Amino acid sequence: MDGSAVERIEPAKRQRRSGAEKRRIVELAMQPGASIARIAREHGVNANMVHYWRKLYREGRLGESKSNSVRLLPVSVTEPTVTAMVKPLTKLAVSPSAVSSGSIYVEFPKIHLRIETGADAALLRVLLESLQR
Repeated sequence: MDGSAVERIEPAKRQRRSGAEKRRIVELAMQPGASIARIAREHGVNANMVHYWRKLYREGRLGESKSNSVRLLPVSVTEPTVTAMVKPLTKLAVSPSAVSSGSIYVEFPKIHLRIETGADAALLRVLLESLQR
């Protein structure tokens, strides 16, 4: 075998993408009806990498500056009309006199909880303990 017939194939150089380019690809992939495999192919990226970038994007870690990743939540505080003592769960019994006329709104990433009437500390504790499970 003579050495002139052997060709050396160099591996392709790794392409580095900027944070802005990654975000642009992820935003395309997050459009309704978008195919991640198709978008990855069009941009010369492995589909698994696009999935990973989507995870980083959702966590706010895809090259954004720290000032853009902080989100403040609106909070309003009002004076309670009735103060109720929180009792252990085994002895929890809500009497009509212990019910306040206030409302409670709690927002989690996947759950929105609104209690319009009868919101008191004991009820809120029971609901939050249930959500932790």
